[in-house]
Amino acid sequence: MLQTLDRRGHHQYRANMTVQPQDSILIVDFGSQVTQLIARRVREAGVYSEIAPFNAAEAAFNRMKPKGIILSGGPASVTAEGSPRAPQCLFDAGVPILGICYGQQTMSHQLGGKVEGGESGEFGRAFIEVSEDCLLFDGLWEKGSRHQVWMSHGDKVTAFAPGFRVVATTEGAPFAMIADEERKFYGTQFHPEVVHTPDGAKLLSNFVHKVCGLKGDWTMAEFRSVKIAEIRAQVGSGRVICGLSGGVDSAVAAVLIHEAIGDQLTCVFVDHGLLRMNERQQVEELFREHYHIPLVVVDAEARFLAGLAGVTDPEKKRKFIGAEFINVFEEEAKKIGGADFLAQGTLYPDVIESVSFTGGPSVTIKSHHNVGGLPARMNMKLVEPLRELFKDEVRILGRELGLPEIFVGRHPFPGPGLAIRMPGEVTKERCDILRKADAVYLDEIRNAGLYDAIWQAFAVLLPVRTVGVMGDGRTYDYVCALRAVTSTDGMTADVFPFESAFLSRASTRIINEVKGINRVVYDYTSKPPGTIEWE
Repeated sequence: MLQTLDRRGHHQYRANMTVQPQDSILIVDFGSQVTQLIARRVREAGVYSEIAPFNAAEAAFNRMKPKGIILSGGPASVTAEGSPRAPQCLFDAGVPILGICYGQQTMSHQLGGKVEGGESGEFGRAFIEVSEDCLLFDGLWEKGSRHQVWMSHGDKVTAFAPGFRVVATTEGAPFAMIADEERKFYGTQFHPEVVHTPDGAKLLSNFVHKVCGLKGDWTMAEFRSVKIAEIRAQVGSGRVICGLSGGVDSAVAAVLIHEAIGDQLTCVFVDHGLLRMNERQQVEELFREHYHIPLVVVDAEARFLAGLAGVTDPEKKRKFIGAEFINVFEEEAKKIGGADFLAQGTLYPDVIESVSFTGGPSVTIKSHHNVGGLPARMNMKLVEPLRELFKDEVRILGRELGLPEIFVGRHPFPGPGLAIRMPGEVTKERCDILRKADAVYLDEIRNAGLYDAIWQAFAVLLPVRTVGVMGDGRTYDYVCALRAVTSTDGMTADVFPFESAFLSRASTRIINEVKGINRVVYDYTSKPPGTIEWE
């Protein structure tokens, strides 16, 4: 899965991979925001995969020589003029193909079936009735059984192509699953890659193991070897600076890159005054004393807080912080004699929340990640070795690299830091208050043995003051909100169900120990796919 962006933000899929396993799956991307979940499920089945957009799929196929192909979903309508298609050579290659949602529709259309747009689609939970046995169901589903799946489509197949037969239906999709066992072509209208299809991962595992005949011996250790070789090939004799944030993503990226190119890497940690408690000290100890990686620490609190003064719009905060980070990195690169590459810990959720994979319109959710490329004036290229991974996979890679658990297991922390956990103006006083409250909250979570059960927990300083009574005096101080969520990959999040006794203890400590806060509330909001930060 070798997605990159050039400096103008255009997608490129590199074809110069140095190391590649013989057994692989090609995933053809038609623009679905959950395409990477397909790759994730394939990896979980122990098989290597790469994603290529439909208009680069032929080149990727010729290079990879995959043992199977999966056609992803997508937002387009097969019936619309100019909608994307799979290269015909994929159907002529004699390898198994699984079409998912739009992938099923374009496969049916291209092979002689019929697809029609409906007045109403089928979205959300549905139940599939298995009408025939097929290899895809082997050991999983039996004829006559009924199973929950997740639908998200407007068009539907109304006549299947020659050689296919219907093997499962739903009330809204008479051709919910089709199969051509002779050619090993399969199509499913629902999305097996999402967690809302409980047996979906097993279905994809059946495709790669039983239909394609792959062993499933791809591991994170092999991913590590592939990435090291790829970084060496990309960087050559060039110099790299890596922006450290204190979080697991940039830490893993830095250690991986250092393993690949050694002292050609210089890490830059920017202390912008928006960090968690003791963050700077922990980063210096890990990289200087444990890994002995060249590290530059920049004291930039004054310049960041000056630039944020009076700014209350969260998007403007993000954009300023992202741009100022780039300015600092550019300055530090000049001090060390120049750099050819800037390394970042960009993950796949950052990418899909910021850009469209097929060049079509998309809503920008995150703007502080430089997933759209760097300013041309920098004359640097991006090195982003983790951009195909989800957070939990990065943690597995971190353990593979030997990072201490205090870094591998820490909760996600955004690049803009406390600035987006502080609606309203960012000031040093408010940062100090929030930093202390956040530290107390996390300390209580650790004391309760809940830290590893929670995906992300943090305090938020609201731009609201309330009157209160503490002892014999009246106070007029800030309201602090506490947030904690569970998640697997950062794509969705559900509220963590603290017991009231815990919330009472944490609130009491914050009010007693953090001057400037006199009221604490808990955020019970769950999040659909998208950012799980406050702003």
